[in-house]
Amino acid sequence: MNPLISIIIPTYNRAQLISKTLESIIAQTFADWECIIVDDGSTDNTEEVIDNYIKKDSRFRYFKRPQDRIKGPNSCRNFGFELSKGSWVNWFDSDDIFTNNALESFTKVMHSDLDVIVAKLIKIDSNTNEILGYNRIFTKNLLQDYYTGLVSFYVSGPLWNKSFLNNQKELFDEKIRFLDDWDFNLRMLYQKPKIKFIDEILIKYLISSSSLSNQIYILNTMEINSEIYAREKQLKIVKQNKLINISICTKFTRDRYKTVLRDCLIKNGKKRKILMYKMMVKNIELRDFNAVFKGFIGYFSFIILGKGYTFFK
Repeated sequence: MNPLISIIIPTYNRAQLISKTLESIIAQTFADWECIIVDDGSTDNTEEVIDNYIKKDSRFRYFKRPQDRIKGPNSCRNFGFELSKGSWVNWFDSDDIFTNNALESFTKVMHSDLDVIVAKLIKIDSNTNEILGYNRIFTKNLLQDYYTGLVSFYVSGPLWNKSFLNNQKELFDEKIRFLDDWDFNLRMLYQKPKIKFIDEILIKYLISSSSLSNQIYILNTMEINSEIYAREKQLKIVKQNKLINISICTKFTRDRYKTVLRDCLIKNGKKRKILMYKMMVKNIELRDFNAVFKGFIGYFSFIILGKGYTFFK
């Protein structure tokens, strides 16, 4: 008997996009799946679009996020997980697209002793269909390279054994919007799961200017706050579990703050003070006093003279 795979999709105002995602699920050569769609309060005709799919295929299930759950994709993912019936779980986004044989390829290597199966994905511009790149999943130093962004699974790349997920104290952190997959996947990896990697592209990851992954680059305040929260949370975890070199993690975080701070200075972003403070704290922790000096000079030069962001290169 084939295992049941639960595909969990949070959605919000994606009526114009979600059909391609659902069509890619219907087209799967592996038939034993359920798709749980959790609506985060859409104001467009998302419900109508999904209802048409439910009428055609009962494997689709539609729910609205309960009013007592915090708004956001992560609470929808967690709620969807509570409703899921499958023995394996794939978190999917409402603009992701499966290749036709994706689930079948997962099942070919599936084993009850595995905790997660990770596939590759291709990144595509949703407006131009231009290929933007591929994610890297293979490395000899998984934890450190995942932390520093050299490898990435995204949300949809892994297929998780539900028994493994059931043993976790926390799934998706509902306070995080940007870097939610980074935080989730790292916390799962700290548990040293048994992993099988598939050297095959099974998912098309669409990137648009409105996607959460791009909001940080236009200095969306909520996304900057989310990044700071996620980075500080992970640093605290690393200090406790000592599974990764804390200096490498601190330096990586410092450099991220420096990059976003430079953009905030150039574009007059609102979060430059907190980013400056966070960057300086990391410089002091690293005992990089030359960077402390350069940071102060660069920051106040820009504030007073409108120049100085070159100190943050």
